[in-house]
Amino acid sequence: MAGRQLANKWLKTEALLGNAEVAVHVPQTRKYNAEALKGVLHQFGMAVIKPVCGGGGYGVIKVTYAGGNYGFTYMSRSRSFGSFDAMFQALNRTKVGRKYIIQQGIHLASIGGRPIDYRVKVAKHNGKWVYRSMLGRLARPGLFVTNLCRGGSQLSAGEGLRRSLSKVSIRKKRGEMRTLTNKCIAIMESAFPGVGELGFDYGIDTSGKIWIFEVNTRPQ
Repeated sequence: MAGRQLANKWLKTEALLGNAEVAVHVPQTRKYNAEALKGVLHQFGMAVIKPVCGGGGYGVIKVTYAGGNYGFTYMSRSRSFGSFDAMFQALNRTKVGRKYIIQQGIHLASIGGRPIDYRVKVAKHNGKWVYRSMLGRLARPGLFVTNLCRGGSQLSAGEGLRRSLSKVSIRKKRGEMRTLTNKCIAIMESAFPGVGELGFDYGIDTSGKIWIFEVNTRPQ
C-alpha cells in the first residue's frame, strides 16, 4: 500500500524546518525569484534550482557565482555571464515551465570528481516503519545530478561512504543517517497523515555533514 503522496517540495521542506534538530540539516531554501537567487548566490557561491513538483533530476539547474562571474549548468552544458541580469534572463529561458525553488548549493563529497548522494527508503508495514534500502548514487561523469535515470550509478551506502570520505567512520555515518531518518519519519507522519512510503535524499558534504535534499512520498 503506497499511502498518501505529496509532490510539493516546498510544503515538505517547511515541515522539516519546523523541527530545530532537523532544520540544521536542511539547505537554505527559497521560493524562486531574482532577489532570492542573488542573495543565495552571494552568500554561498552556489545554488541549485529545481521544480517545486517533479523528480528524476528533471529541470534541475546548478547556478554559480565566483569572481564577479555568474553561470549555470543544465545537464552537461555550462554557460557563463558577466552580470546577474544576463544570467537570470538566460536561466528563465532554460528552466522548464514550472514553479521553482532555490536551494543552497552543497559541495558534495565525490568519487573521482563525480558527486555522490544517498537514497534511504522506508515503508510502513503492519503499523511499523521498516528500512527497505540505503544506497549511494554516483553521478555520471560530466553531470552534477546523481539520478539513475540520468545515467547515475548505484552502489551500497557503505562503499560510497568509504570511497568518498576517507577519514569518516562508515558505521557512525550510517547511524547518523538512520537517526536523522527516524526524526524525519515522525515529522512527515505528523504533518501528512497517511503517508506509507518515504524516500530520503541525503547529501554529505566534504566535511562529512549530512544534508537533507528532498523527501519523496513515491520513491522510485
